[in-house]
Amino acid sequence: MGAKKTVLSIVLGASALCMSAQSLSWTADNGNGTFTNPLMYDEFSDPDILRVGDDYYLAGTTMHSVPGLVILHSKDLVNWENVSYCFDRFDFDDDAFSLKNGKEVYGQGIWAPCIRYNDGKFYIYSNVNGKGLQCFISDKIEGPWKHINMQGRIYDLGVLFDDDGKIYAIHGYGEVKCTELKPDMSGPVEGTERVIIPEGSAIGEGHHMYKINGRYYLISTDYAPNGRTLCSRADNIWGPYETCVITADETFGYHAAPGTRISGRIMPDGHPVSIAPADPDKTAASNIHQGGIVSTPDGEWWALLMMDFHSIGRTTTLAPVTWVDGWPMIGLEGNLGRAPRTWLKPSTAARDTVTPHAAYERSDDFNGRELKRIWQWNHNPDDKMWELRNGRLRLRTMPAEQLMWARNTLTQRVVGPVSITTVELDVNHLKDGDVCGLGNINVPCSWTGIVKEGKETVLRCFEQVDNDTVDVPVKLSDGRIWLRFTGDFDNDKGRYSYSTDGREFHQIGREMTLSYQLITFQGSRMSLFAFNKNGKNGGYAEFDNFTVEEPKADRTGYIPFGKTFRIINVATGLPMHAMSHGLVYDTAKDNDSPQTRFRVLDRGNGKVVLQCADGRYVFVSGFGLPGDVRLTDNIELAEEFMWQDYLDKEFMLMSMRNHRYIGKSPTTGSPYSMDYTGADPARRNGAVLRWEE
Repeated sequence: MGAKKTVLSIVLGASALCMSAQSLSWTADNGNGTFTNPLMYDEFSDPDILRVGDDYYLAGTTMHSVPGLVILHSKDLVNWENVSYCFDRFDFDDDAFSLKNGKEVYGQGIWAPCIRYNDGKFYIYSNVNGKGLQCFISDKIEGPWKHINMQGRIYDLGVLFDDDGKIYAIHGYGEVKCTELKPDMSGPVEGTERVIIPEGSAIGEGHHMYKINGRYYLISTDYAPNGRTLCSRADNIWGPYETCVITADETFGYHAAPGTRISGRIMPDGHPVSIAPADPDKTAASNIHQGGIVSTPDGEWWALLMMDFHSIGRTTTLAPVTWVDGWPMIGLEGNLGRAPRTWLKPSTAARDTVTPHAAYERSDDFNGRELKRIWQWNHNPDDKMWELRNGRLRLRTMPAEQLMWARNTLTQRVVGPVSITTVELDVNHLKDGDVCGLGNINVPCSWTGIVKEGKETVLRCFEQVDNDTVDVPVKLSDGRIWLRFTGDFDNDKGRYSYSTDGREFHQIGREMTLSYQLITFQGSRMSLFAFNKNGKNGGYAEFDNFTVEEPKADRTGYIPFGKTFRIINVATGLPMHAMSHGLVYDTAKDNDSPQTRFRVLDRGNGKVVLQCADGRYVFVSGFGLPGDVRLTDNIELAEEFMWQDYLDKEFMLMSMRNHRYIGKSPTTGSPYSMDYTGADPARRNGAVLRWEE
């Protein structure tokens, strides 16, 4: 496929102003005793959860990126911080882990960890493609971690330290197996592998094994035909097991993302790449599925599950667990199998004392002696080819065909729902053939940056889709340029821009469709890179003042207290109407009578009462069938709702009585009811609302 190239001739000046960092970052904590999913609005896939005393630890997949196997810590299950990685680099003598000699491990590496604690030691188990089962052991969660290669074909596993001192690994897809492990973690106990759940039982993978009140519980997920979370239980580790689905179809009103289609591997340039449009009605694996469960000291149970969340990748959510007949069902009584997006924080000792905070510091001025924890290298780096020097990140160029082969590439996960990433780049020391800049490591990949061609300096924007290239020859008076990527990740859109003074930015290239893909098994990742396209080592690039701004991180006022507003049903586009007949219905778009105006009264902890401007309150008579959502003059009868925040003034109202949602069918002509289990992926079923003043 031939490259398309647009050339624009512009001469540009420069000044010394740099961008200031935006300190506010997404946190799930609403500051009012509630939280809103996702926990981190960035990728944290294959989560496994562990409690030790009053401390919670969360381990997640890192694939081919290093440092590897990320560990977060929390005191309240809502606010997290990055405290450790298990290793700095892959220690296998294999070129593929270092992007050397035409080899790579995109979509492979290390994944699906299991974190456990036993007899004063932390254990993390995970698989490395082609290398077998790995175990990391430490006396402290911060490390250092001892690495043991246990080998064997055991992956996507759950590990149980049983009461009799034996250690079991549960693994496999469809046909689930149990294998005993040696106490010194040198490998499996020979001859112990047995099938405990046969093929044909509709069981998936991603296993998490627990022993609760003497019974064995296995949490697993299945992706065929779409994501479902299952629980299997038995009185003996070897079975027999019975199984039920504990959650399905909870997407929080998000559909599957546009998907990448590609022939062959991801490199080199020239492979046909396309992006299939999203089907807004499809769930796929955008619902909450793989993950683990954990109890608080006072006996509450919670699930931390992932969902395939657009071009961000896989995010982690927190959902309450309700035990029913010995089954840990996701959700709340009256609406089992679904989960609220916004709910009361867990009853931990630190529930009311933790200051809301983000898991990572994303912006970096590179003035420290070490990189911030958010950063990861794309495959093992060559440590001789980069350094932090004079408050800048210096990347030396090495041979590469394009961004995905560039060994000197530093990355961090993008953060949603919207973020603006900006970096200052000094190109005074580039040599012929050098390429450096700001990119998106995804499939398809993209980047904008500087290309040195002889004595000429060219600003280039490249998209792997269509090999689309836009070139802008530039003359930089002091050799500096500012590069920016603006991502609207909820809507899978992104664009690049540049500046020569740090103030005024100009778009380069088109607005791109961002996609979800299971080729690298990662979401979009911002990258700082440098390589030489002429097949040799060249000069170096210096990066400074890397900033990430999050315009929607501040959700102050997401509940419109003190405002009078109309409520528009997203599915119909029609306003809610408090009928004089006593029912809640809809009306014409141009009806602006007092019966179409509402306000909310604060009941604390995210709970509200809905009042019409004529003074009546919304209440439910009966069980929430169509016609049972009514109006009353008596505030004592008013229904108490938990406000479910969807950002951008969209929301749902969940009854605190039956944990279902108010909604109106867009097709039947029935009035509002209180019997909706949640939103559908396209938000077309009538449960999602929008407020407008």
